[in-house]
Formats: sequence, structure tokens, C-alpha cells
Amino acid sequence: MNEISILQKHRSNYQPKLPPVFIQKETSVNLREGERAEPQSDQKAINARFPRTYGLPLLTFETTEKADLPAIKAGVVLSGGQAPGGHNVIAGLFDALKNFNDKSELYGFLDGPSGLIDNKCKLLTAEIIDQYRNTGGFDIIGSGRTKLEKEEQFDKAAATCRSWGINAIVVIGGDDSNTNAAMLAEYFLQKDIDIKVIGCPKTIDGDLKNQQVEISFGFDTATKVYCELLGNIQRDDQSAKKYWHFIRVMGRSASHIALECALQCHPNITVISEEVADKGQRLKEIVGYIAGVVRDRSLNGMDYGVVVIPEGLIEFIPEIKKLIAELNDLMAEHKDYFNGLTNPEDKHQFINKNLTAESAQAFASIPEEIQWQLLEDRDPHGNVQVSRIETEKLLIDMVGDLLRESKAEGKFSGKFSPQYHFFGYEGRCAAPSNFDADYCYSLGYAAAALAACGQSGYMAQVANLAEPPGNWVAGGIPLTMMMNLERRQGRDIPVIRKALVNLNGGPFKEFVRQRDGWAKGNEYIYPGPIQYFGPAEICDRTTMTLALEQGEDILNILHGLDVLRDSDVFSELGPEAIIRLLSMVQRLYIKPGQVVIRRGELGQCFYIVMDGELEVMGKDDKTPVATLRKGDPFGEIALLTDVPRTANVVARTDGSVLFLDSYSFKDFLAEFGNLGDKLEKLGAERLKELKEKE
Repeated sequence: MNEISILQKHRSNYQPKLPPVFIQKETSVNLREGERAEPQSDQKAINARFPRTYGLPLLTFETTEKADLPAIKAGVVLSGGQAPGGHNVIAGLFDALKNFNDKSELYGFLDGPSGLIDNKCKLLTAEIIDQYRNTGGFDIIGSGRTKLEKEEQFDKAAATCRSWGINAIVVIGGDDSNTNAAMLAEYFLQKDIDIKVIGCPKTIDGDLKNQQVEISFGFDTATKVYCELLGNIQRDDQSAKKYWHFIRVMGRSASHIALECALQCHPNITVISEEVADKGQRLKEIVGYIAGVVRDRSLNGMDYGVVVIPEGLIEFIPEIKKLIAELNDLMAEHKDYFNGLTNPEDKHQFINKNLTAESAQAFASIPEEIQWQLLEDRDPHGNVQVSRIETEKLLIDMVGDLLRESKAEGKFSGKFSPQYHFFGYEGRCAAPSNFDADYCYSLGYAAAALAACGQSGYMAQVANLAEPPGNWVAGGIPLTMMMNLERRQGRDIPVIRKALVNLNGGPFKEFVRQRDGWAKGNEYIYPGPIQYFGPAEICDRTTMTLALEQGEDILNILHGLDVLRDSDVFSELGPEAIIRLLSMVQRLYIKPGQVVIRRGELGQCFYIVMDGELEVMGKDDKTPVATLRKGDPFGEIALLTDVPRTANVVARTDGSVLFLDSYSFKDFLAEFGNLGDKLEKLGAERLKELKEKE
């Protein structure tokens, strides 16, 4: 890298934050064992296939007296598609190894798992690592999609490691890559090969998570990138007032990205694949719903809107899923014959002749362009490459047909001018957000600590991620506990289970609560670009998904229910309203002298004191005019009256506050109007008191 941007130059100086266990001076890390962990299903079969790594205990790191940890020669593999933060995992791994023992070394296997098999690697030095800190991409060593599944490959991997003296491998990847890591760890243990294998959870799709893995790295940054783009389109849409934008976003197996985009940006329509499957919605129903919203908005003078679609939607629609399964079998069995047909009509005739009546009808119902994508875009095994199917065009075509029918019947008199987009590669290699920079660096540290403590068959873990890094807890979880059996190519294969959108979870319930309003009006939110410098409540903010999923845990940890119930302002809110409010907020820890609100700045957040004390300062910024204590709200004046902040608010003691962005604050007040009345009255009293004391 001979030349870098000004942002990259400043960003390279960012020091990622770590869990406390890794930053306490004059101490070392030690492991505390928890309960033994088993998979949720297929225990007997998984145990039979992984006898050495099955039923391992959950691990948590804790500090111990300063001790020298053994020098390690570790090798790192980047596996699968890129995700923001991969370079920081490697930087954290490197720094931790050197911190534990300065004689340790880190090697990078080039171009993914194939580098491990083909003995292609390089020593990663401080000079190399420093060039890639806090940057996006996987270009430090490259990535690849080679599967590690065969004993021959495992033996070659062991030979590669022996040739370099490597005694630990860290695999950074998604569910399939970490499944391969589990298989490699098991094989090495069974063959008494002293090479430890550790995994790290990576995927922007967000489908590698469970009770222990709260989020996979890259999801935070990628969704922030997509939400910026989505917000820009929404702004353009509301300005031009003439287009319907259909936007397909990443997420073949799960709709986490689409759901997060909806929660952050409030597009008019978002289709969630898991809901489609759960309700058995047919393609005609989805098209009918979208067309209905288009008609309703047109009646209100709005011939424009935004639709968000997950890329894997088509595979969740019952009749299309059945069609794809039949096509996969048909094309696998008759691939050469089909490819030998030169006339398109002959190909169509062959397909229709060999499909069931239901699937033939489904095939005929979709546009010809999509039909050919189903037939021709196939992987080496003959399966449809669902991610390449332009579902947004499919829906545009079919919605347009339905609206033309409605117009002919006199039921629609508006305009339907569609535009289509696909958000994919734009988010995979972005410079990581502060959250991903911190999280990935911490994962690297945890992976190094697991290897240094002699563990194998584990995934590095960092927990309590909805809270600031000062409350993060690092450890390790057995790879086998995340597995189940899946039927692939006629065999039961152990794989790490993909996490789909939980239709009973907080994020989806919040989406359902608001989506009718988003469909009818223009409640668009414009998140803007990722912020790397500035107030923590803006730069360190996590995803809505994580905040809502962990809201109940935060509630228990903070005892927020009791705090708000005892507050004069919030006491009249019912339990449901208080729990909902707590699910929307994030926590900010404060130190004496820290300025939380600065006079003259635009109001962006509403705050509630959880513990500690803050002072409202007079015009001289030296004289306190009021003290804020547990349960007291502040910051409401600027948000309710759209004026700049009226005073500095400074922490007097250690403590913490909850904060809520202005959009969520106004949404909450719209639903619970009595609180708004109380806050308006409180704000007026505070302004009067402030003027009297100044």
C-alpha cells in the first residue's frame, strides 16, 4: 500500500476496545469451565462422529497472576466470502500472541483453505499487520471457498503445519467453514496430531448465531452500508415522487439483513422469507400484497415507494421451492441431454414434460427471463444458484401485470414506474464500523487465548455485545454444540445450523408492529454513512437486531424496570411500555467530567439516568443549576422543540445513562402520548428554572 486515503490514515490509528479480561496489567488469562454443551438435536449421531470434541464445556476467560504463556506458531485462514473486520481478527490474533509471549509467530495461509492444503503461506510481521488495521477486505492473505472435508486434505494440512512448525490453526469463516474446522480438530485429536484448531464466526448474512454467539462479525458494518444506500434511495424517492424501487439485499438462507434494513430505515414494504414459509404464502399472495400497497398509496397521491426483498426469498415460496427441488433433480440426472438441446422450445418442452403438474404450472407463471435463470444458472452439482435469480425483477413484472389488470377493471388509475437494485458486494469489504473493529479485534484475542491455553475444537466467543466493551466477556464455545444433521446429496451430513429470523423474537415483533404504518405513510429514516469519529452514542451504536434481541437481558442486568417504575416521569407507563422502551435503548457509561450534552449542538438523543449523578451547567459552564439522578430523563427539550441544546450536561460521578435516538424517541411518544405531555411540561419547567438561575 503505497498511498492511502486521509480517512484510512486516521482510521489506522484507532485502537480497538477489548473486554476487561484482556487489558488488565500484570495479569494473565486463565480458563474457567462451565457446563458441558451438547447440540440441540441429533446428539447421538453427532457424538458418534465427533467422539473427541463432543460434550466439551463452555469456557470463560478470567484473570490470574502474571505467568508466561507458551510461545505459539499459529496459522490463520480466511474462508468464504469477505466480511468487514476480518483484518482486525488477524490483528487481534497477532497482538495477543505477541502479548502472551513475544516469541510467538503468526502465519497466513494464502487464498483460503487451499493455502493450508497446498502449503502456501507467509509470515505475518508487525509491518504487514499495521498496514491492514481497521481496514475492510480480506486482501492481507486472500480468501477462498475450498472445503476441508476429506482425510486426504486433513493429512496435507497437518504436513503443511509441520513444515512450518505451526501448532495452532485459526479458521475465520461462516457456518460451513467452522463445520470444516470442527472436522479438522476432531481428526487431529483422533490421530494424536498436536495442532489446535479454533474457529471465528464470520458472515454478513447474520445467520451464524445462537444463544452463545450473539452476532457474527461483518453484519453490523454491512447493514450500516446497505442502510445508508437504502436511506439515500428513500430520500430520492420522496424527492422525485414517481418511482417504486425494488431492492434485493444479501441473505440467501435468512432474512436478517432485510429485517435490519427495515428496522433502521422504515421502507414501505419488506418481505421476510421466514414469514412467507411459516404462512405458506404463495407467489400470487406476495404479489397481491405488494400490488395492494401500491394501489392504496396511489389513492393517497403517492405513486412511489420502496420494497426490500431478501435474495433467498424465492426458495421460501412453497410452490417455487418445490419447483426448484424438481429442477435440481431433473437437471442433475439429465444434464448432458438438456445441454445438448439447441432449440429453446425443445428445452421448455423437455422441462414441462418432466415436471409435476403443480410445478409445471408454477414454472409457467413466472416471467421467461426468470425461467432461464432457474434453468441455466447452476452450480457444479446441478443445483439452482438462488442468489443469482433476480427476484426483484420477478416481482416487478408480476406486480405490473396485476396492476394493469386492475387498471383495465377500473380499480387502479395511478402510475407504476419501477426501478430495481441489488445491494451485495457494496457491503462486504467496507471499512469496519467501530463495533465490528472492536468485536473482531476481541475475537482475535479470544482465539489466541484459546490456543495458548491448549484448547481445540472451539469457536472464539465474545458476549454481552449489546453493552459497551467494558462489559464484554470473552471465552470459547464447542463447535459441536452448534451442529445438527442435514440431508445433502443423499447423505446425512453434520453441519453448523443456520440461524433463521425468529418470528417470535423482538426484532421481528417490532417490525410487525410498525409495518402497516410504514406501508401507508412516508416514515422513512435516513441513517447516513457509517460514523467513525464522534460521540459514542452515534459511532459505537450496534444494530437494531442486536439491541432488540438482547433487550430482555439488558433489562435484567440493569434492573431498568425498577428504575423507571420508581421515576416520577415514567411511573405511569405500564410494564409492557417500559419493557418496550428498554428494548429500544442502549447504555452509555460515564466518567466524572464527561460532557454528555453540549450547549448549542443539535439534539440527536434522549437520555435517562440509570445510576450516578450528572449536573446541568449554567451559562458560565462552571456553576451547576440542577442535578440529575437515577430515573431522571434529560435531553428532551431539544427533541421536542427542535432547538439546539440549551445547556451542558456533565457527569459528576461514575455511572451510566440509557440513550434513545431522536427517531425512536418520537416513535415511542407517538404511541405513548401521555409521556410526551409529561416531558413537555417537564421541559417547560426546566427552561424556566434555567433562566431564573442564570
